[in-house]
Amino acid sequence: MYNSLLRVSPNFKLWILCFDDTTYRLLSQMNLKNVELLSLDEFEDDDLKKAKQNRTPVEYFWTCTPSLPLFLLKKYPHLPIITYIDADLYFYSDPEPIFEEFGDRSILLIEHRYAKDAEHKTKNNGIYNVQFITFRNNATGKEALLWWREKCIEWCYRRAEDGKMGDQKYLDDWPQRFQNTCILQNKGAGLAPWNIINYELKQAGCKIFVDDNELIFYHFHFFKMYSSTLFNLSTYDLSSVHKQLVYRPYIKSIREAINYVRQFDHSFNRGYSSFSLDSIKESAWLFMSILRGNFCYLPSSRCKQKQ
Repeated sequence: MYNSLLRVSPNFKLWILCFDDTTYRLLSQMNLKNVELLSLDEFEDDDLKKAKQNRTPVEYFWTCTPSLPLFLLKKYPHLPIITYIDADLYFYSDPEPIFEEFGDRSILLIEHRYAKDAEHKTKNNGIYNVQFITFRNNATGKEALLWWREKCIEWCYRRAEDGKMGDQKYLDDWPQRFQNTCILQNKGAGLAPWNIINYELKQAGCKIFVDDNELIFYHFHFFKMYSSTLFNLSTYDLSSVHKQLVYRPYIKSIREAINYVRQFDHSFNRGYSSFSLDSIKESAWLFMSILRGNFCYLPSSRCKQKQ
């Protein structure tokens, strides 16, 4: 995500919350441009520490989502806006069109835009995806963050329950709850496995288009890497065009990032998934990926982006 953003939009400031000492140490050694690291010791407060006691690691990551931008707005009160970004996004072009559409509004949300065969997932997963959310540093933006933080500390689990699901279902009524909320219309932002079949993807020169909008970022939900050559791309339907234009550049970038990290830690071997058939759900996901041709072997020599 970082390298792709640096390539398409070099003028940014990225704060990375490191949830363990190894991450903080490695990233500190890299001295990444435009990046400021936050340690867990600096970030965590008593409310978060208490919530952490009864949540899985993933549930705790979600719990922290609203607290991170709120923490930064308090630490840097001069910031005009701040955007939370998921780590599994990859940028294909400058995100400036997102902020042009956002204009002077207070909150920016992106809908899931589920394909027809996945629309039923809105009930559990919500209307909007947490992937990329912008808050203006004004009364409305901070009100939303404070409300969201309170709700996530109270309840944030990896299950659907009483109209809640993780940190995400809380967003459903925000256009009514908070004034000046922008629902992004640009199709090039928020492209994901669950909606990619809604659109026509095509390449024109070095640019990729989603219908008539240039592709800005893709959300690599469920992407798994078992080795440097073996991948599970998605449990959703993907065409050969999707794999060529969207997934191959990402795989190439992932490989480059791992090789770069190994310059600082030769034994680094994180980020790889292991085969797990311990649960019916995991087995079903793996079966669907194989059935749809998304479980694939891709040698390094074949992972070259078209020019």
